[in-house]
Amino acid sequence: MHKIIKYLNKKQWMLLGVVALLTFGQVFFELKMPDYMSQITILVQTEGSMMKDILINGGYMLTCAFISLILAIFTGYITSNISAEFSRDLREALFLKVEKLALNEVKHFSTSSLITRSTNDITQVQMFLAMGVVLLLKAPMTAVWAISKVLNKSWQWSVLTAIAIIILLSIVSLLMVIVLPRFKIVQKLIDQVNGVIRENLVGIRVVRAFNAEQYQENKFEQVNQRLTNQQLFNQRTFATLMPAMNIVLNALTLGIYYVGSLLISQALLTDKVILFGDMIVFSSYAMQMIMSFLMLAMIFMMYPRASVSATRILEVLEAPITIHDGDITDTPSLGTIEFKDVSFKYPDADEYVLEHVSFKANKGDTIAFIGSTGSGKSTLVNLIERFYDVSSGEIFIDGHNIKSYTQKALRSKIGYVSQKAVMFNDSVVENIFFGDNGKKRDISKLNEILQVSQAAGFVSEMDDKEQTRIAFGGTNVSGGQKQRLSIARAIAFDPEFLIFDDSFSALDYKTDATLRKALKQYTKDTTTLIVGQRIGTIMNANQIIVLDEGRVVGQGTHQELLENCQVYKEIALSQLSKEELENA
Repeated sequence: MHKIIKYLNKKQWMLLGVVALLTFGQVFFELKMPDYMSQITILVQTEGSMMKDILINGGYMLTCAFISLILAIFTGYITSNISAEFSRDLREALFLKVEKLALNEVKHFSTSSLITRSTNDITQVQMFLAMGVVLLLKAPMTAVWAISKVLNKSWQWSVLTAIAIIILLSIVSLLMVIVLPRFKIVQKLIDQVNGVIRENLVGIRVVRAFNAEQYQENKFEQVNQRLTNQQLFNQRTFATLMPAMNIVLNALTLGIYYVGSLLISQALLTDKVILFGDMIVFSSYAMQMIMSFLMLAMIFMMYPRASVSATRILEVLEAPITIHDGDITDTPSLGTIEFKDVSFKYPDADEYVLEHVSFKANKGDTIAFIGSTGSGKSTLVNLIERFYDVSSGEIFIDGHNIKSYTQKALRSKIGYVSQKAVMFNDSVVENIFFGDNGKKRDISKLNEILQVSQAAGFVSEMDDKEQTRIAFGGTNVSGGQKQRLSIARAIAFDPEFLIFDDSFSALDYKTDATLRKALKQYTKDTTTLIVGQRIGTIMNANQIIVLDEGRVVGQGTHQELLENCQVYKEIALSQLSKEELENA
């Protein structure tokens, strides 16, 4: 927990200083009240005392209580602001850090866990800051000050108080040992609950199609019950704390009065009033000391979970960044891309996904990649975007190693269409002109872009046309429509390179052919890389690269590969007849 406070900014540290001063003042006025109570007790027991003197001391007590209340209000207001602003900053830092993580690092944490860390975990830290910081300051101040006030009183009372404090500390320590490890389990179980809920929502169509609602309910019930049982154990364990505290508190009060009665009965008549006053004062201060340890107990109830949450947040914030920016921010647009003996394997994997891949493409060329499932096609184009870094070899764009570019500069050269079309909860036009890609958006090209991507027809039929809002996840458009809008987004910024990662699979053959023809004309000066499964999609490429188990087994034009590459020929014949291939 202590490591996360370094994310407090200068203003928040200054406000914490103000909170410390206000808390000091609050403790000072609270601990002044027993002194006035002692004076009132002595005045009541002393013959000839004036009611005016009693009322004056009572007024002082009320004034101290009022000032302490005002200080407590200001303290609560400031700590609430600090905790709210800190949680805001922490969420922002977490969001920005996740954006910088490589894909394998994001997968390491899992999506559901990152959601939990960005919400529930930060809430736990916020609650601790809002309540725990004041208690953490107030408890030791109260305890030390109260102890200093009673040091010169009866040693018997001091021994009783020391015994009570030792018992309280033992109880709290025992609970910490039992509960702290289990809060780690709680947060992991919350991750699992989020994971099951997210999986169910994403796959709701499949769940309903296979009548698997009961199966999903049982799956959720299992993890939810484990979380409930763990929370019940933790809360029941903590529930023993308050009764134990009350027993110790009442026992101490009883002990102080019992010892006080013995001391008063044995004292001289002139000392009885002073001893009675000391007993009242000691009892009040002893209660303050015990209350300070009750405050510490409250901290110990909040701290374990906040500490676990802080550790989980720091795991993300302090995760090492494996993909670093280079120095190049801009280069002439040559349109060349070259792979030099590139090999790649995922972190912690034993086998290479790609091995010794080499090829070169010049401006305006179309390079296609084909192969069986798992041959490394999508991984290859992901390396160009630096979603991952190569394990060995080099990739050059416009004559420079891609690691020499800043990631923004590199990706501003590339229009990317992912294998799974992704839409954002915004209007059609905002989805097409998503981000800035380092270039100024040109809305005047919208109609032309929609025509090229074959999206103009269905967009014109929408209620608000290009201002129609796309639902979260693109659920109000079909798979083919999402693919076409994704293609429109890729070409909207006139990129130097276009990457299509199996981006035509959701289109019918006629739309596919029309779209590719329009694309070829519109992007004639753009270097294009296509990952495809259909021979018809890639057969007109300048160069086709055939992958098999991560290795290049064929490289050339469509006709050359039919003659020289058995793997390509088998794929072609599985989709088209010999006559169709000969006439292609």
